[in-house]
Amino acid sequence: MEREYTIPLRDKVRSVPRYKKTPKAVKTVKEFLARHMKIRDRDLKKIRIDSYLNEELWMRGIKKPVHKIKVKAVKDGDIVRVYSASLPEKIKFKKLREEKLEVKAKADVEKQKTIMEKAKETMKGTKKEEVSEEKSEEEKRDEAEKEKASKLAQQEIDKEIAKEMKHTTKTKSQKQKSAERKGYNITSRGH
Repeated sequence: MEREYTIPLRDKVRSVPRYKKTPKAVKTVKEFLARHMKIRDRDLKKIRIDSYLNEELWMRGIKKPVHKIKVKAVKDGDIVRVYSASLPEKIKFKKLREEKLEVKAKADVEKQKTIMEKAKETMKGTKKEEVSEEKSEEEKRDEAEKEKASKLAQQEIDKEIAKEMKHTTKTKSQKQKSAERKGYNITSRGH
């Protein structure tokens, strides 16, 4: 089930102190959707606000949230996911930039996988040669040279992988970010 709503925030936010206005706006969005999307027991935990929608609400700061907002709500089972129907230009640009970074990171990971597969194939090839029967001295020399060359090639491949890993962006999940924040808050209390 997918619906679009224009949610009025002004009435609910007006009666709250200045320093709590935007958090109240976020809560108002959740309450509105719990009522209109018919969520059992009006449980606010079943409503997931998109990060870009949240950023749009917080864009003007904690004291001046927007007065109304147009959203698109999608219901999957019990969970309702909420997205902004129309993003401001700043957030659109940021979203596009993050999508480009994601695509680039995925391409780098695939490229790294192909390099690793090539390295494994070369290693398999050297193992097969070792199993073969005794050879003449010339063949042994050739084999020794090939092994050295493959070791050098493997080292070069490892260096390339290390360089690529150094330049790839590491995206953290929401859980990892929140765990870092919680750990920081606990230690910063001075207990």
